[in-house]
Amino acid sequence: MSIKKDQNVGLVGLGAMGSGMAQSLRRAGYTVHVFDVRPGVAQAFAQFGGVACDTLEQLAAQCTVVVSVVVNAAQTESVLFGDPHGANPTKGCAAAMAPGSVFVMCSTVDPLWSVALESRLAELGLLYLDAPISGGAAKAASGEMTIMSAGKPAAYALCEPLLNAMAGKVYKLGDKAGAGSKVKIINQLLAGVHIAAAAEAMALGLREGVDPEALYEVITHSAGNSWMFENRMAHVLAADYTALSEVDIFVKDLGLVLDLARASKFPLPLSSTAHQMFMQASTAGFAKEDDSAVIKIFPGIELPKKS
Repeated sequence: MSIKKDQNVGLVGLGAMGSGMAQSLRRAGYTVHVFDVRPGVAQAFAQFGGVACDTLEQLAAQCTVVVSVVVNAAQTESVLFGDPHGANPTKGCAAAMAPGSVFVMCSTVDPLWSVALESRLAELGLLYLDAPISGGAAKAASGEMTIMSAGKPAAYALCEPLLNAMAGKVYKLGDKAGAGSKVKIINQLLAGVHIAAAAEAMALGLREGVDPEALYEVITHSAGNSWMFENRMAHVLAADYTALSEVDIFVKDLGLVLDLARASKFPLPLSSTAHQMFMQASTAGFAKEDDSAVIKIFPGIELPKKS
């Protein structure tokens, strides 16, 4: 039995991806309950349809499916289990969700942590989907992003139409948690390495006095192009480092890549180098800028300026 469009769906985290996913659900006709820790963000979404919730418990008590679109495992833990020992103790979603409800986890996390979370939620009578996402803010907003999912058939039975409303591609990668997160980790390996390589190539072009606009035009129509070069080097040409995906996201994600490989003693020389490049950019003061700001670590180049 799948969730009907007149039933309530909860979404936590209205960031670059989460806001687009919530819009896609709303556009598909679902009643979307939203929560975000930033003041006013949920209320702004609800002005155009949907329900802003003041607490996670309020959202979870009303929703058969809760979709979590936060940054990492620690934030996901907080969404689910709250902060019972804080100055203002909270319970989180898990305590308020009805048995048989589904928690859809869309963050990039350690696959072993995701496996353990499935077991923890099962003990509470809750279903779980390991469902990391990719595609960027524009594809999230248009419902064309990718979901890399794994979970029990009962979880899919309840929320598969909802997943299809949010994504152009929903991949089912296994019947238990972990497989989705492993595939996302490998995707992030490529994404991080491609951004680092794109920045290196553009930096060399600038160092050698090549016109950056001409270089961008040629590369994006040649065999050396990549989606990341085309997308991220456009930010560099515009001198716009407003974060859509922060430098520190790849400090985290490539760190997860290396942790996964280290556990099986598998060498990743390119990933290691890219991780160090993002670490250097972060410690140089660019942590919260767009990840294309990794180009700023290269000495002796004059970056394009805003016109």
